[in-house]
Amino acid sequence: MIVKLLFVIDNLEFGGGERVFAQIINGLSPENYEICLVSNSGRELYQSLTNKEICCIPLDFSKRVNPSLIFKLIKIIKDKKIDIVHGQGARAEFYARIAARLAGGTKYVSTIAMPVEGYNVPFVIKQIYRFFDLLSEKHVERFIVVSDVLKDIMIRKHGIAAEKVIRIYNGIEIEHYYPERMDANRNRVRHELGLNEKASIIGAIGRLVWQKGFEYLIQSFPGVLKSCPDARLLLVGDGPLMANLQVLSEALDMKDKIIFAGFRSDIKEVLASMDILVIPSLLEGFPMVTLEAMAMAKPIVATDIDGLREQIIDGESGILLPPEDPNALTTSIVKLLNDPQLAVRIGSNARKHVETEFLVEKMIMATHEVYQSLILHR
Repeated sequence: MIVKLLFVIDNLEFGGGERVFAQIINGLSPENYEICLVSNSGRELYQSLTNKEICCIPLDFSKRVNPSLIFKLIKIIKDKKIDIVHGQGARAEFYARIAARLAGGTKYVSTIAMPVEGYNVPFVIKQIYRFFDLLSEKHVERFIVVSDVLKDIMIRKHGIAAEKVIRIYNGIEIEHYYPERMDANRNRVRHELGLNEKASIIGAIGRLVWQKGFEYLIQSFPGVLKSCPDARLLLVGDGPLMANLQVLSEALDMKDKIIFAGFRSDIKEVLASMDILVIPSLLEGFPMVTLEAMAMAKPIVATDIDGLREQIIDGESGILLPPEDPNALTTSIVKLLNDPQLAVRIGSNARKHVETEFLVEKMIMATHEVYQSLILHR
């Protein structure tokens, strides 16, 4: 029996959620699934789909309030005879959950990478999101969460029955990451960004938003330079805090020591150019960049917060430290720069950890099992 699947995600920007949906869509067997994707039209998401037979239907999720989306989704569900709707993201899910319920005869799966409590929105809007989330949660047959911490939150705080919450870690295509073959890319990216081939490059990758804690990394860098004058800080990403972070770097007299590279799609090559990846986040779900850096055998310095501590074993596959602590960042970065053998050992352990725990094949198989359990009990 072929299962008809509808994926719904807002795709207002191409992030970890979009990438995971693309991985699942690409990995599911066409012999078992007929797939349709509803999202805001976006080049990055569409280009990441290798299965060109899937049906892509663009819908505009940019407006906070757009009731017409419910009726459009109902029509898609009925016309395509959808068996399972799989949604992700508060805005898309609000409409998709209601549509699936009203369409009738359709199972609903929800991926939760960040609970409503963690959204970076004003308090009143967050409470509105939470209210509608509570109303629609009872119509969800299965919740897929990306960490054990999120599973606990969904059960303990949201009151979801434990059997409805499935933890599935994000996965990485390990065969696409070749640390030993990346020397050429290392130098290419450095030349492109005006970085010396022999300089020590400390990197960070992500949206320039408050959750990522990049200001603490910038504040740590004067201390790094005292011990390692040739070091440079490479920030890759775009976002609303770009100007603020640039002002901070100038205030610390770091303007010529910090490179703001903006958004880049060649993340493997960018990682190859780095000696250390730093993840100074204050709030995370289960970031893909950690897995990518581990697959590239890069030593990682990261904050000891939910999500990250499920990815990194402190002192073995990375270094964990308290959030909002520039001095701790300085100490850990300098420690790795001054001890190359330690950096290599941590990077090597990180690669092994990904190969064991975070393969994309494991993620796809576990998701397939969720779908099959719903079809069998239909």
